[in-house]
Amino acid sequence: MIKADQYYINNLNRIINEGCWDKNPRPKWKDGTPAHSKFITQVFEEYDISKGEFPIPTLRNTAIKTGIREMFWIYQKQSNSLKVARELGIFWWEDWNIGNDTIGTRYGETVRKYDLLNKLLISLKTNPFSRRHIINLYQETDLNESKGLYPCCYETLWSVRNLDGNNFLDLTLIQRSNDYIVAGYINKIQYVALLMMIASHLNYKVGKFYHFVNNLHVYDRHFNAMDEILNRKPLDIQPNIRLKNMKSFYEFTIDDFEVINIDGIEKIKSNLELAI
Repeated sequence: MIKADQYYINNLNRIINEGCWDKNPRPKWKDGTPAHSKFITQVFEEYDISKGEFPIPTLRNTAIKTGIREMFWIYQKQSNSLKVARELGIFWWEDWNIGNDTIGTRYGETVRKYDLLNKLLISLKTNPFSRRHIINLYQETDLNESKGLYPCCYETLWSVRNLDGNNFLDLTLIQRSNDYIVAGYINKIQYVALLMMIASHLNYKVGKFYHFVNNLHVYDRHFNAMDEILNRKPLDIQPNIRLKNMKSFYEFTIDDFEVINIDGIEKIKSNLELAI
């Protein structure tokens, strides 16, 4: 069984057997009902991309390319505009429109405002072994400046290792909150794609991907989907993504990504309503 499936099964079973129900949740369903969730805390996963370990499960499909497009929206376009998101084929942010066709001073706007991506590229190139390669989207000034969902994937930490004369780039993604059924593996693979693009820009090798989630949860209306996943048999394949071309970061498009070994992976049949 591949690592992604093993993590998925273990974490879902932990949520069922060890999880805690929240109280007075902020999110609601579209009908106004509070969206309660059962959660576990401080969850860690590790994948060695250089050895072919990818966070793509075979137990259910993952919206891989839409997730990668979101990286273009946040880190290439550096935008909070829903118009720009739609042009890229991203529609799942519509419910977080604060009224001006944006998601507020969040994500891409924070990257642009503080020039976070360009500073990261420069520091990784000029001082690769620094311990200060960090992008933090949880900026209090931005959170207070406008309404909007607080960033879930809010921090990335980047490290460079030199092995046999090659620089390997590692990424740690820190996430305060993760809707495991809807977005769990979208978040993982989209940041692996970001790692691959930045490694290409620097002419480094892709190394390891680490993911820390502070609150990993399943919403009450997603329990049927959870049962569906757990009742499936993992496939004997290792899905992955690869870059067709090596380019600088801002030159990449979705056509540069190829998704491999996903034949036979089924969609979730249960309803996956968004908690807003």
